[in-house]
Amino acid sequence: MITLYYMPSPNTRKVSIALEEMGLAYQVRMVNIFEREAQSPQYLEICPNGRVPAMTDELTGGELVRIFESGAILQYLGRQSGLFYPRESEAKRAWVDGWVFWQMAGLGPMSGQITWFKRAAEKPGRDPAETSLALHRYTKETTRLYGVLERQLSGRAFICDDYSIADMACWPWVEQYGSRDFGDLSQFPAIKAWHARIAQRPAVQRAMKLGVDAIVVPPGAPR
Repeated sequence: MITLYYMPSPNTRKVSIALEEMGLAYQVRMVNIFEREAQSPQYLEICPNGRVPAMTDELTGGELVRIFESGAILQYLGRQSGLFYPRESEAKRAWVDGWVFWQMAGLGPMSGQITWFKRAAEKPGRDPAETSLALHRYTKETTRLYGVLERQLSGRAFICDDYSIADMACWPWVEQYGSRDFGDLSQFPAIKAWHARIAQRPAVQRAMKLGVDAIVVPPGAPR
């Protein structure tokens, strides 16, 4: 049985999308990060980093697999299911891996920082000069990364040859932050079409509904 430790966010939604797309049976344990549940000793045994998502998988024979970091979870699910993660070609699998790690190292951290510093700049009494350089830096880098993704998606339906865990890794970040930073994405037409295409997938729609009403988010907290 797979257990997903979850609170709605781009990183956790990568995993719920994968589980729904792969048709795997799983149960959800909500982790209220605002109540510091991710810092409990029990949770840190599963995820030493104290973040969501994390996942366990109790295998036949009793072995318990513990996984943290969403990219590693996607790779594990792809290996276990044989879906959305090429098995027939090492070259194709390596290409998918590259885009998963590109999201983990770039698209997610950079776009998330824009929102954090925008919120910081809006706090009463905050000198805008304290955050302006950071906002410039992260906006510039996120724009560059969207340009990379735009070039990759131009003339193709998905990031790699077929729909894969690379799309599942990147899509929730564009879904949550793309419109905040780039309006209707009209300056990135290939990303806009790709985003709309994936949004129509039933598994993605089911995954996006998971846990949205389970935890009350404090006002002003990033989502």
